[in-house]
Amino acid sequence: MIMQNRVLDRLWTRSYILLCIATFLMSFSFFLLVPTLPFYLVQKMGVAQELVGPVLSCYVVAVLCVRPFAGFVADMFKRKQVYIISYMLFAVAFLGYLIVRSNLLLFVLLRIFHGFAFGALNTTGNTLVIDIMPSSRRGEGLGYFGVMNNLAMAFGPMVGLFIISGGDYMMLFAVSLLFACVGLCLGTLVKAPNRTPAKKVNAVISIDRFFMIEGLPACFSLFLLAIPYGMTTSYMAMYAAESGITSHSGLFFTVMAFGLIVSRLISGKKVDRGMVTQTIRNGMFIALLGVAGEALLSLVAAHNLLMGYSLYFASAMLVGYGFGTMFPAFNTLFVSMAPNSRRATANATYLTGWDVGIGCGMLLGGNVAGVGYAICFMLGAVLVIVSLLFFVAYVTRHYNSHKVH
Repeated sequence: MIMQNRVLDRLWTRSYILLCIATFLMSFSFFLLVPTLPFYLVQKMGVAQELVGPVLSCYVVAVLCVRPFAGFVADMFKRKQVYIISYMLFAVAFLGYLIVRSNLLLFVLLRIFHGFAFGALNTTGNTLVIDIMPSSRRGEGLGYFGVMNNLAMAFGPMVGLFIISGGDYMMLFAVSLLFACVGLCLGTLVKAPNRTPAKKVNAVISIDRFFMIEGLPACFSLFLLAIPYGMTTSYMAMYAAESGITSHSGLFFTVMAFGLIVSRLISGKKVDRGMVTQTIRNGMFIALLGVAGEALLSLVAAHNLLMGYSLYFASAMLVGYGFGTMFPAFNTLFVSMAPNSRRATANATYLTGWDVGIGCGMLLGGNVAGVGYAICFMLGAVLVIVSLLFFVAYVTRHYNSHKVH
């Protein structure tokens, strides 16, 4: 029995590590494009600045549309197969950027396709890691798994901005394609445990097979939080330039990712000790301080550029630490309200709320760019406050009465 347990431990550990690396490479290829595509649209494709938001948000709309169906499919069929097919489509999409150059319509269609692939891949991968992890270490495992995304956020935007500093966008897309292909190869080596598909548990197709109804209150709270996060990841580089912060602006994402990493290493263990809602509340408060700092950036930088730089990087750390604290806790909250056969649906609901908020943040940031990005982040701080109040007043009680395990 002891020998058998050791073999099982080695199997899940190996698959967990492979899945983490594959996720890092997926996220790295993704984050290479996040801060650089706005520049690409304006500089190379001649898109008006007010149209950048709508063009970029179509990606998130596609992700949103595919999430519920991806969760349903991942519950109905073998998750490893769904994961690999999704990863293949995600990698192939990078070829399109090398082909589509000045045609805006084709670019939008490509972004929609890429969004579909990413939504299915992210949903299935997030569920696959929960299948692999022992339940006693789920919070910790999700925390470390999330670190892979954060490491990608630390280096992806910085590398992407460095590549385009010479105006070489084709090199940017080629590097993204390369990393995605390597991640796909590693993903094929992951060993997924056997599980009973949902179709053997419940063959009836209804709305709750695509959305976890019990998770909708938490989904709304997460949606409000995702709006300022979407504005931060998409427009912080442009906001910094507008505020006079032009040197080392790409390091914002590195500092933000450092905060995300440190917080995940701590919060995951707290979640495993049952402190789910407490961890989320703490993260919300810290994130609020960071988003408020972003809103004040242009004002502070206008009076004192050195203080502006200090606030710029302090906000990055606070936003990273706050959201990093919440991520594994929110993920555990959703999974804890669903039976094992519906984990993918729970994850799809969790990620849908996040994607809708990210898309709204992109759209809002692009539309309000003419007024000033400071207004966007000020609104973002208000939304974090609303989310915190709603979570304390309603979501916590709802979760405690509906959690399954």
